Amino acid sequence: MSPVAGTHYLAGPVIAFTVIAGLALFLRWAFRSDPRRRPPADDGLLTRVATMTGRDSALALRAVLSDAGIRSTVRFPGPHRAEVLVFPEDAPRARALAAGFPST
Repeated sequence: MSPVAGTHYLAGPVIAFTVIAGLALFLRWAFRSDPRRRPPADDGLLTRVATMTGRDSALALRAVLSDAGIRSTVRFPGPHRAEVLVFPEDAPRARALAAGFPST
């Protein structure tokens, strides 16, 4: 047996490794994290009706909404910022109540 004839058993694993490495590089390129492609913050099923500057005012608005029979929640995305969220079917009424509410 010559040395060249004995190396044919390496061809299969070398080809398989090359295909897997190429696929890995392609997937890494295709699914890389790009800040420009990130979706905006997801509110899920809720709709933002007001952005407040204080925690107390957001909680007070939530109490007013609760008295009106509107379910709501408050999210605090950053310091000195609170967002009041409601379900979409309640959004028009909630916005009307929030329009006359002080934001600070």
